[in-house]
Formats: sequence, structure tokens, C-alpha cells
Amino acid sequence: MDRDSGPRVRVPEQRAPEKPGTADALRFTVLGPVRAWRGSELLSSGSPQQRALLTALLLREGRTATAGELIDAFWGEDPPSQALATIRTYASRLRKILGQDTLVSESGGYAIRIDRGALDLTLAQDLAAEAEKARAAGDRCQARTLINKVLGLWDGEALASVPGPYADNQRTRLEEWRLQLTETRLDLDLEVGCHAEAVSELTALTAAHPLRERLRELLMVALYRSGRQAEALAVYADTRRLLAEELGVDPRPELAQLQQRILRADEELARPADEPAPAPAPLKPAQLPATVPDFTGRSAFVAELGSRLATAEGSVMAVSAVAGIGGVGKTTLAVHVAHQARRHFPDGQLYVDLQGAGARAAEPETVLGSFLRALGTADSAIPDTLDERAALYRSTLDGRRVLILLDNAHDAAQIRPLLPGTPGCAALVTSRVRMVDLAGAHLVDLDVMSPEEALQLFTRIVGAERVGSERKAALDVVAACGFLPLAIRIAASRLAARRTWTVSVLAAKLADERRRLDELQAGDLAVKATFELGYGQLEPAQARAFRLLGLADGPDISLAAAAALLNLHPHAAEDLLEALVDTSLVESAAPGRYRYHDLVRLYARACAERDERAVERESALSRLLDFYLATAAGVYALERPGDRLADHREPTQYSGLTFADRHSAQDWLYTEANSLLACVRQASGAGAVRRAVDLLWATKDLAESGANSKQYEAAAITMRDVARSSDDARAEGRALITLTNARLVAGRFDQAERDAQRAMRLARAVEDPLPSCWAPNDLGIIALYQNRHAEGEAYLEQAIANFRADGNRPGEASALCNLSRIHLAMGNTTSAVALAQQGIDIYDELGHALRGANGRYALGLALTQSGRFADATEQLHDALAVFRDSRQRLWEGMATFRLAEVDLAAGLPAQAATKSEQALAILRGIGGEWRRGNVLTVLGRALSEIGQPGRAQVCWREALDIYEALGSAEIGTVRKLLAPTLPA
Repeated sequence: MDRDSGPRVRVPEQRAPEKPGTADALRFTVLGPVRAWRGSELLSSGSPQQRALLTALLLREGRTATAGELIDAFWGEDPPSQALATIRTYASRLRKILGQDTLVSESGGYAIRIDRGALDLTLAQDLAAEAEKARAAGDRCQARTLINKVLGLWDGEALASVPGPYADNQRTRLEEWRLQLTETRLDLDLEVGCHAEAVSELTALTAAHPLRERLRELLMVALYRSGRQAEALAVYADTRRLLAEELGVDPRPELAQLQQRILRADEELARPADEPAPAPAPLKPAQLPATVPDFTGRSAFVAELGSRLATAEGSVMAVSAVAGIGGVGKTTLAVHVAHQARRHFPDGQLYVDLQGAGARAAEPETVLGSFLRALGTADSAIPDTLDERAALYRSTLDGRRVLILLDNAHDAAQIRPLLPGTPGCAALVTSRVRMVDLAGAHLVDLDVMSPEEALQLFTRIVGAERVGSERKAALDVVAACGFLPLAIRIAASRLAARRTWTVSVLAAKLADERRRLDELQAGDLAVKATFELGYGQLEPAQARAFRLLGLADGPDISLAAAAALLNLHPHAAEDLLEALVDTSLVESAAPGRYRYHDLVRLYARACAERDERAVERESALSRLLDFYLATAAGVYALERPGDRLADHREPTQYSGLTFADRHSAQDWLYTEANSLLACVRQASGAGAVRRAVDLLWATKDLAESGANSKQYEAAAITMRDVARSSDDARAEGRALITLTNARLVAGRFDQAERDAQRAMRLARAVEDPLPSCWAPNDLGIIALYQNRHAEGEAYLEQAIANFRADGNRPGEASALCNLSRIHLAMGNTTSAVALAQQGIDIYDELGHALRGANGRYALGLALTQSGRFADATEQLHDALAVFRDSRQRLWEGMATFRLAEVDLAAGLPAQAATKSEQALAILRGIGGEWRRGNVLTVLGRALSEIGQPGRAQVCWREALDIYEALGSAEIGTVRKLLAPTLPA
């Protein structure tokens, strides 16, 4: 295969085919180098001519080859005079290696007698036959798996280095079969919905086999299903032009028909032929929570809502919204009704808790992503924006009868994108507010239970025997609960768990109003009264833990963080937390992690406001902030040995965790990301702002990960504003540097420049070395991106001087690598290579894995421009491996993009196109539009060079739109590429 003939199937290390129970049996491979094994021992197969004899006999699969046939296989029409003697010599040598019973003489010829499973080719044939049967039976996933196994048996070129006309013919045959198998597997990829993943491989294959129309057809379908209609049509145009120029023919009718279907935006073509058999999510979701076995009363509401849901089978789409105070039983009622209505919705039921009562309700786009996966949509097919997800969701539900239970909604705006759009479906909504602005909804106001219903619920939980003998006390209990179902359930469950209590004991406890809030209070007060029942039974240490832990923002909290907040040893903290779990006041989210229900968290905070002094509340959150800062700073130090943050950050009174290696440190950082950023946003007190900003600085890696970039930027904006309102110039300067970093990741360079400029001015005023060093470094990067090279050089030289003055060697290395890129942009390749190498030397000396990868990235760019493509590839591959290992998606995508640039410069456009496609996929949702424009420009160049100018034009036009919207300097370059097609 030549250097740019497309990708080869990636396979594990080649092994001989194995047959169970025959450890010492002979085994052979021909789908690669011709080899023979006895057990695990690789046998010598002799000279190339001797291997040619072995090949000819193996490929006959046990049939005898005559001497004449073997002579023809070796030499064709011009054999030497001693041809027969030569054949006999080779056969004799092979017999000594393989054994008399394996290579046999027969009827003046030779044959090899082996089991069918001893040859990789026959194994491949058997697997391919099984794949055909599986596909015919409709099991596409199994067929795809089997064909991948077949392709995995290849180890490079079949019959590699075997001479002779027979081997040449067989090599061609096997390579054609391999290509057919690849086409079949790609066809199956498209059938099971993996179209986005198939684009890069098909791009390379069409470059390697430009006249193979089936590959072009598959590429068009993959692009169309990936939402790239213009590129799909461009593939057809490129194919038609190429066939006319090379062969003087038109595309086959199937290709022309496919073009017409794409032009018509054929909806059938946009959908895969079938979903994967073992779908990652059920096509008929059954997500309803279990209904409670002791559901009581509400018969009128059950009938009313059930009747409304049944109308969904007719000509309207039913929406019912149940409203009421927290704890009134909205969810219990809705789940019960939904289970009774399941028969009307045979295509499934969806459920989500929208967390509307909490401070941060669930985002509709997140919920839609979860629903689409549950309905069988592949991750690669789920769009990014809310509107696109909502449209796909409605389309997916069209023609189905699905019930959607939207629990605990915040408001109508949160609900609207989640509603189905066609008859046959229904939505059941619960919320603490009446959704009068939800058009077409049937509104139901749920009140507390009647005394009879409340007593019936209490009796079902506690037991008829215990209640029957104390009926009056039981009525007192449910009355004290305000007939609120959640309060009744909590009280009854406690009584049921305490066999030594009587109902009168519980009634006496509830009679004390000091231990519960008046059930007649409005809003959450009624809910809090029910929680008071459990809270009043806690031991003092448990109650303190319950109150204080509720103060922390974030979705959950780890045991270590909870221990810090409570100022306890982890073992003591765990005992308290597990006791709270037993009381159902706290949930165990996972081993070592705990969370509150949103209403319980509100109640816990109310208790803290009531029962804890302000200084105690502030101290608890301060300890949590200390813990997070100390731990995150340790993670930062592991990633950046020698960095001066440890010397310049705010001191902490509470120590953090330590880690044995950078991988476990990274695991902690990304696991705690949401809690860390929530802690930063929560810190607004006078003594906490600086530590919160330093915590944000120590968690910079979250900005570049892709998963937490938006949340990180939001936290940075919050801390900038808090620091500014506090008139804390030092905190504001550092917050601005973290915000600069976030905006650089997002590709918003103008905003990043303004932040960095102000940070530099503030740093000078207060003589803060951290932003004094990093602000000019960031400004140099921005100037590089905006082609202001002289200005960027000045900034970076200033940064180097400042880093050296501060003794910050990793920072110096960073600025040197950035200066390398400035020199490279100015045409000074020699100094660019030298500067990058200086930075790498510092990183390597200090043991910087991740930042050393950034240095190798810079060196790879310089080596590319110097024409040292192999060296550049090596550096960038090394960097890419570290970026992947460190979960730095931005830099993983950029390193992949730079490797595409190397391939393009080295004359490997097919490989460049493949890597550009991969970079686009990795950078989806991170890096900003400017970087996407750069990748599209290189992808267009690669496509143009592999004979796909139509697709290239589409890529360049998209890049031009991006650059024009941003006012980028790259506009001129792309206009030149598009010059033949742009209007004068």
C-alpha cells in the first residue's frame, strides 16, 4: 500500500489462528505475511520461493496441486529448465519443517492436510458466512461484529513479499475481498446509525479508491445523515466529474438516484435502515418510578386525570398539569395515574425529575438529550441546541404513543420544549405552581387529604392492629401533620420502624408545637413542618450535621468534603451521614457521596438559619472552601511541578487530600468539578473572595476539558463581579486571568484581551506576581491568534522576564513555547524550534507531563514549517497521547488538527482529511468558531487534493462565513481558495 492509499484496518498484534485443545497443532496465516506456527512457536518458512510453494498449497485448502500447476504458479509461461527439481527441493525442505503427515506427495503433486480452523483465511471465510446469515436474519449488530472480526484477521497486505504470478493474482483477489468486506461493514455502520463516525473513514477510502462508486455512495449517505447535505451533493459532483475525465462515463444509476433523494431532502434516507439490535437505550422506554403499594384515596383525581390521558388515543395531544404545595403528593398521584394509563401508551413512558423546587432547575436541553437516548437516538445524532433537540424529539415521537411524566417542574418555560407535538402522546406535569400560561393544559389543583384518607394512609403504613386500638391518637397524629401526605408518610414510617412506640407516644410528640411549624403557614412552611418530625428525633451531632451540610451548594458532597465542613474525622462524619441516610433526610448518591432532596436542602438551611449562629455557618463554609482549595492546589502542583501558585495563593486553615499520582488527582478534580465550581460561586464573604478566586485558578484544567467549560466561565464572571464590588483589586485581577483563560478556550479573543489588559493594570497596582506574569503571556497568545506578531513578541518577552523574576520556571517554559509560535508566524523557523525546545527542556526537567505536551505541540508546529515532517509527527503524537490521558479535549482536538496539517504538508492529503474530520468531531462544542474555521480550511485543502473539490468548496464557504462573522484575518486566505467560484 502506498503512503497515501487510505487507512488500514486497525487490528491487535497478529496471532496465529487458534483451535481449542490443539496447543501443539500447526497453524498458518496468509492474510499478511505467510507464516507457520507449531503451538506458540513461529516456524521458519524459508526463502521467498519456499513460501510461495507453501502459499500455493495452503490456498488450495487440502486439494492436491500437480507439479505442472506449481511450476505455472511459480514461473508462469517461462519456467527454468530445472523447475521440477526446484519444486521438489522446496517441498522436501517444507516437509522437514511441517512433518510427513502435513505435506504429503500424491499423484505426482503435493498437498497440505490441516484442519479447517488452522488457516486464518478459512477462519475468515467462515466468519464472513456467519455474518451474511446474521444480516439476513436481521441481526445487523451481530453481522457488524463478525465482519470486524474478519477484518481483524488481516495483518497488512495478504501474501506479503511472496513472489510469483499465482501469488500476485491471489493477492489481488484477497485485497478486493477485503475491500468488499469493508464496504459491507460501513454499510452496516450506516444501517445502525453510526453515520457520523463513518465519515472520516469513508473520506480516506474514497481518496484511496477514487473510482469505486460504492464508497462514494456510502460517503454521500453518511454526510447527509450527519446534517452535511451540501458536502454530500458535492461528493456526487466530484464523482461525476472524475468519472467523465478518467473513464468518459456517467455515474451509475444508483448514485444518480441517491443525489436526487438528497436534493429532495428524503426523510427515509435521513433515517438508518434499522436501529442496532442491542440498542444502547430501549426503544420502548419504561422509566416510570414504582408506584407506592399503599397509595390511598384521591379517587376523583385518579378518574379525572385517567380520563384526560385516555383522550390522547384520539385526535388531540393531552397535557395535564398537577399543582400543589410541596409534600402534598403530586408525584405519588402522577406516578399512580401514569401506571394505570400505561395500556394507552404501548410505545413507552418517559420520566424526569426537573428539580424545579431547587436553586438550579434541570436544563431542558439536558432533559431532551436523555429522552432522545431513551427513545433510541444515537449520541452522535443528538444536536447541540435546544431548538434542534426539541424538533428532533417531536419528530421522534411522531407516530408513537408515548406518555411523558414531567415531575417537579419549575415553570411553563421549562416545560414547553419537552412537550410532544402530535396526537397519540400525552404529558403529565407536576409543579408547585399553577401553570396558567401553559396553553391547552388541563390544570388540577391538589389539596391536602381529607381526614378519612389521611387516616387510611396512616393505617396502611403502620398496620391496622396498632391503629385500631388507638384510633383517636391516630387522628391526632394525622391532624398534627396537617393532613399532608408526605408528613403523614414520614410520621407513620417512623412509628412502623419503632415497635416499642405506641401511636399515643407519636401523637404526644407531635402535639408540641415547638417541634414543628404551623401547618397552616403558606408555601414551604407546610413542607418544613413534615421534615420537623424527622429532624426533631435526631441526636444533637446528627442535627448539626444535617443543618450545616445543607449550606453547601452543589449537586452532592463527598465524604471527605463533608468531614471538612463539619470539622470531623472522616470516620465520625461517615457515621453521622449514614445515620441521616437511615432517617431518609439525606440520600446516598453513591458510595462515599451524599445529597439532599431539593426540598430537604431548603429545610436544612432554614434550620441552620434558625439554630446556628452566623459565625458557625460562615466557619463551616470556610472550612469547605479551605478543603477544596488545599486539595485543588495539590492537584495543580502535581500537574505543574514548580509552579508558583503554591507560594502566592491564599493560606488555608484546613488541609486537603493528597494523591499518589496525577491520574488519581485528575479523577478527583473531574468528579468534584460541579461541587468545586458551586463552592466558588457561593463564596462572596469578605474573607472568602480571595480563596475562591485562587480555587478557580487551581482548577484551570476544567476550562479546557470541554465538559465544564461553560460552568467555569460563569464562575469566573461571578468572582470578577464579586471582587470588583468588594473593591479587591488583587482578587479581581486573578479572577480576570481565569476569565481570560476561559474565553481563550471559547475562542472569544476580543473579550479575553480586554480582561487580560485590565488584569495586568490591576496586578501592577497591587504588585501581584501571578497576573503580572500570566496577563502578558495571555496577551501574547491573543496577539498571535490575531496576527499582531510584533506586539505579541513584546508581550511574551515581558512575560518571560516576569516569570524569571518570580522564579516561575513552568511559566517561563510556557511563555518560551508561545514565543516560539510568534517567531514561527514571523518566518523565523530556526529560532522557533530553539525556543520550543528550551521550553520542553524546562518542562522535562521539572517532570511536567501535561504542560510538556503543550511544549511538544509548539515544537511540532515549528518542525512542520521547517519541513521536518517525521519529527513534527512524532512530537505531535506524543503531545496527543498526553492530552487524551489528561482529558484535555481542546488540546486533543488541536493536536489532531495539527497532525492533519503535517500530513497535508507532507503530501498525504487523504490522511489529512481523515484527521481533520476527527478534529472537527473532538472540538464539537469547545474551542470556538475561529478554531473550527481553521480546521474546515485544512479539510477543504485536503479534499481538494484528493479529487473532491465540491466538498472542499463547501468547507471553505463555511469557514469564510465564520471568519467574516468574526472579522478574522484569515478571510483573505479563504477568499483566494474560493476565488474561482466567488462573484466578482
